[in-house]
Formats: sequence, structure tokens, C-alpha cells
Amino acid sequence: MPLALVTGTSTGIGLATALHLAREGFDVRAALRNPARGEILRAAAEAENLPLEIVLMDVTDDASVTDCIQGIFASDGAIDVLVNNAGLSGAAPLENVPDGEHREMFEANYWGPIRTIQAVLPHMRERGSGTLVNVSSVTGRVAVPNQVPYTASKHAIEAASEALAAEVVSLGIRVAIIEPGVFATNIWENSAEATRYDRDSPYQHIMRRNGKMYASLLREAGDPAEVAKVIHHAITTDKPKLRYVVGTDAEAMVAGRESVTDEEYLELGEELSDEACDASYRRIFGLAIF
Repeated sequence: MPLALVTGTSTGIGLATALHLAREGFDVRAALRNPARGEILRAAAEAENLPLEIVLMDVTDDASVTDCIQGIFASDGAIDVLVNNAGLSGAAPLENVPDGEHREMFEANYWGPIRTIQAVLPHMRERGSGTLVNVSSVTGRVAVPNQVPYTASKHAIEAASEALAAEVVSLGIRVAIIEPGVFATNIWENSAEATRYDRDSPYQHIMRRNGKMYASLLREAGDPAEVAKVIHHAITTDKPKLRYVVGTDAEAMVAGRESVTDEEYLELGEELSDEACDASYRRIFGLAIF
């Protein structure tokens, strides 16, 4: 039975992925930073008698990552699949984001996956096999205003993943990047303090537009189980891809961004009327935000 380590499993995509992989025959180690947040996962695994064990790991802490992964190697001998899902979000204009919060998002979204990859990679290389899955976001492909630290951290992990994939492909190790759109998760509850709306901000039109866009997408948000199924496919398919865009909104965002020039995309940041802005988003992305 192959062993999969999944991070950030208390809610959302991580929770759905840990359960889905266990149901599909993987021996799962579901990593949590806070054991008190594992009740839903623990109850579901026990109810279905799934091969799933909760382990403690804070991806932003070197010692925690080392202790957890070394413990798995000591008890189980190998990690066949690593799914880096743990992350942190936030929404505010760059000028308003404190330096500490900017760094905090990179610690979780970039350095977290890098830490876990560096911990498992020597063992995968020695065995000549393994799969590394990094859960990014459509914002790793399309830079979104009002979310500079978040979208920058996702672009960073995507660049690292692409370069890493070329480094390890000859060693029998695969890398997959998962790019979800908006799904029904608790990511905004696990967000930096900078997430706030300021009616007096000179960036008010950008903040309002960003909020409207996410509100419209959340009304039709998909089930995180959809992402879990794509992750399972990426792990098990005989025809692997580097990137997997998940969700109709994500597909629309990627296709829309590729259809316009940089200058046309920047025009969306102008102080357009609601009607003009809505028309532009419909034309480029097929999304209604007002």
C-alpha cells in the first residue's frame, strides 16, 4: 500500500484529499499544525475504518517538519507521495500589508512546501521513485490585484515546481502542480490580518472589485472533493502532466488572461464604472462580478 503524506488537512482541499486517497487505497499520513482541528478528519476516518493516521507538523517550522517526516520514515520506511496543501491567504493592497504578514504568507505557501520537499527528496531519489504534488492556485497563473503576497507566493512555488520537475524527472520522481479556482473551503478563515476592507482607501475600487469577484465565485463554488479527485488522478495516471487547472472559473481565468495583452489586463485596474467593469470581466473571463 503506497504511503501519502498530505499537509494542511484540517479543512477544505487537504481534508478532502486525505480522505479520498485513503478511500482509494493509500496509507495516508494527514499532517496538522493544531491537533484540536482534526476532529472532523478523525471522525470520518474512524467511521469508515480508513488507513489514515493524523500526524503533527507545522510546515513553517524546520524542526517540526524534520521530526514529522523522520518519524514517518522510521516507522513506515518510505513516503511515496507528498501533497503540499497547507497554506495561508490574505487580501489587501500591497501598500497596506505589513512586512511580517507578507513574509508569513511566503513562509506557509512557498517555504513550507520547499521544507517538506527537501526532507523527502533524498529518500525518493535513493528509491528512484516518488511523486511531489504542490497545491497552488489559479492565482499562480493569473496575478490578482489586492492579493500581492498571496499571488506572488503562488507564482513562486509554481516556478520552483517547474524547475524542480526538470531536475528530478530523470530520477524517476514526478512533480504535479494543482491550480484550483474558488472552492468551498475555509481558506479565508486561515488568512493574514491584512485581509480587510477599507472604504476610505485610495485603492477602494480595487478592493471592492476583488471582493465582488470572490463573492460571485463563492456563490457557485465547487466541492473540494473535485480537487481531491484531480490530485488522485495526477498521482496515478500513466500520462502525467505538470499542471492541472481545476474548476470552470480557473479555466476561464487562465484562458482569459492568455487572450489579452498585458496592457489590456492592466486596464481592469482603472476606475471603471460597475457596468464597464462587469462588461470587461464578462468579455475577458466570462465572469459576472456585479
